[in-house]
Amino acid sequence: MSFREVDIKELSFNPFTRIGSEWMLVTAGDESGYNTMTASWGGLGYLWGKNVATIYVRPQRYTKQFVDKADTFTLSFYDVPKYREALNICGTLSGRDCDKAKKAGLTPFFVDGTTAFNEASLIFVCRKLYADELEERLFLDHETVDAHYPQRDFHTLYVAEITKVLVKQ
Repeated sequence: MSFREVDIKELSFNPFTRIGSEWMLVTAGDESGYNTMTASWGGLGYLWGKNVATIYVRPQRYTKQFVDKADTFTLSFYDVPKYREALNICGTLSGRDCDKAKKAGLTPFFVDGTTAFNEASLIFVCRKLYADELEERLFLDHETVDAHYPQRDFHTLYVAEITKVLVKQ
């Protein structure tokens, strides 16, 4: 499958649906090694004069070491329900234990020093700008902590510039 690069301003979609309901894959690493994970938390916006994405990765996720090590990562979106099972696999299996991309039927390709998948319908190539650990003491709504962090395994927040947008042709 082939992709074409488009201007981000050409996109028309609901990020609340695409991220929160349909999910996305966060993928980092290159030909020497990569990992991917399903995410349903994140955001898109404009910050520091740049189009940005925010992602959140828990410390125990194998993908985190790849995101931490690399300067870039991809966010990829899929046609649901066709790829729902692939997204389920990438969200429940660990890349420490198996080649979950292969199990999910996803074909990697390498772009701008990072990894994406041919089966995606939309890909953002992102360059990290900022990372920080969420801290319990900074939460203003303590019910959020209790509901989403019973083990106190707080996410790392990453802000990344969207440097390239690819859409399936």
